[in-house]
Amino acid sequence: MASNAAAPFWRAAGMTYISYSNICASLVRGCLKEPHKTEALTREKVHFSFTQWKSGKPEKPSIISDTVE
Repeated sequence: MASNAAAPFWRAAGMTYISYSNICASLVRGCLKEPHKTEALTREKVHFSFTQWKSGKPEKPSIISDTVE
């Protein structure tokens, strides 16, 4: 049985690596000075396509724009 001491601290805190990474990135972006802060915040936007399937056929995809938190 493995010890919790060998586990990464983000896992020991009950987080996934992605959530830990997002928190760290957000903190770094918050510490930047202008104009770098504004540039970093624009790269924070995420765009993806979502397609709903009904009766085995795809419906029209919808483009979703969101910010990472």
